[in-house]
Amino acid sequence: MMITENQLEQLALSWFQDTGYYYLNGADIAPESSNPYRNDYREVLLMRECIAAWQQINPSIPAEKLEEAYRVLKNAQGANMVVRNKAFHQLLIDGIRVEVDKNGQKEPELVMPIDFKNSFNNRFLVVNQFSISGAKHTRRPDIVLFINGLPLAIIELKNPADKDTDVWDAYNQLQTYKQEIEDLFLCNEALVVSDGITARVGSLTANKERFLPWRTINNENDRPLVEFELENVVKGFFQPELFLDYIRHFVLFEQDGEKLIKKIAAYHQFHAVREAVKATIIAANVPKVGVVSRPRATYGKEVELGCKKAGVIWHTQGSGKSISMVCYAGKLLQQPQMQNPTIVVVTDRSDLDGQLFATFSQSADLLKQTPVQANSREDLRDILESRQSGGIVFTTIQKFSLYAGESKHPQLSKRHNIVVISDEAHRSQYGHKAVLDTKTGAYKYGFSQHLREALQNATFIGFTGTPI
Repeated sequence: MMITENQLEQLALSWFQDTGYYYLNGADIAPESSNPYRNDYREVLLMRECIAAWQQINPSIPAEKLEEAYRVLKNAQGANMVVRNKAFHQLLIDGIRVEVDKNGQKEPELVMPIDFKNSFNNRFLVVNQFSISGAKHTRRPDIVLFINGLPLAIIELKNPADKDTDVWDAYNQLQTYKQEIEDLFLCNEALVVSDGITARVGSLTANKERFLPWRTINNENDRPLVEFELENVVKGFFQPELFLDYIRHFVLFEQDGEKLIKKIAAYHQFHAVREAVKATIIAANVPKVGVVSRPRATYGKEVELGCKKAGVIWHTQGSGKSISMVCYAGKLLQQPQMQNPTIVVVTDRSDLDGQLFATFSQSADLLKQTPVQANSREDLRDILESRQSGGIVFTTIQKFSLYAGESKHPQLSKRHNIVVISDEAHRSQYGHKAVLDTKTGAYKYGFSQHLREALQNATFIGFTGTPI
């Protein structure tokens, strides 16, 4: 079936409404309309929507303080568009600090722009024909998505019936928008280009190769045979609860020399990490007071409660294993069932340990903490014995070797909320069975056994790029 660009736009708007967004035409809320949502065409944030949503999310904070927070968010500072976008993203995730008068004292409070725990507390709006005045021209992106008045995503469409255009013409159009209506990208979390049949999702800084398809809706087992890839994007990627989870846990910024790069997870990373976190919570079965509902993992065999084996995530080469590991750690650290876990990242080579440590260190904003690296056996033992909660610790498997005179590794922690991430270790993390040393007549175990002796109640998960 071939349709026009306008028909595709209307179809996309109907999918958004089916998914839980409410719809407004840009002309109906324009500055000169009878129901203006902004004062002039240069404004890209909808203050009216913002304040109304924030009053519901932050009921204890006075209206004038919400307006103060709005101005802070709107004027997020930075040397360029990407740096400003990073500053905005951190305010979006962490909240905006204001001072509120309480009993004659000024006390700090956080204004949360989005309620990430309760999606129904937020206002999801899809708008077409949204005109924006730039320095030289007025531009009108095809579809803009707002959450609580913040334009977090842009969809640019091309006519599927026109053989002379494709999704990359839409990509090029977005690059023009970046130059001419830069303010629209302050809040941006995702860009989408589509001709309906083909659809690609990318970040603010992504090149064409990094604009990728979104193949699922709710999870990997929910991959419908639809004619339009755009439908998967609307109903899957932009599904309110999933999109909020994505914004909170799957957006990273990395410094590449003098250039700041924004990275967002692909669909396989997003759904694999979500399932891995569920599986880890089940496998860890951290002792706790009260009854907490048990999540279910939907990939492969169901994980047994308390088994301490969360499974293995396998990536093909070049498919973003490091990003998956960072997102997994960041999301797991925020799970209340894990009670502030400690994550131990284990590699089998010093160069891998250094590379991965550098990747995690650049993502400290997402992880809400700075990782530490064990420099020796003594250092590793001191870190794990002294740490009572939280933290991300990097080490090589070889640091779990024994001291002279030790027949087994001493237990370094009895905690159940320690999670060991094994990265590309393969045979160096085998060695559970005793092997006879023909020279001494003694039986020896491998590093893997020593690791499990040191952290007897830990839960283990593997990430690999090698076929298993």
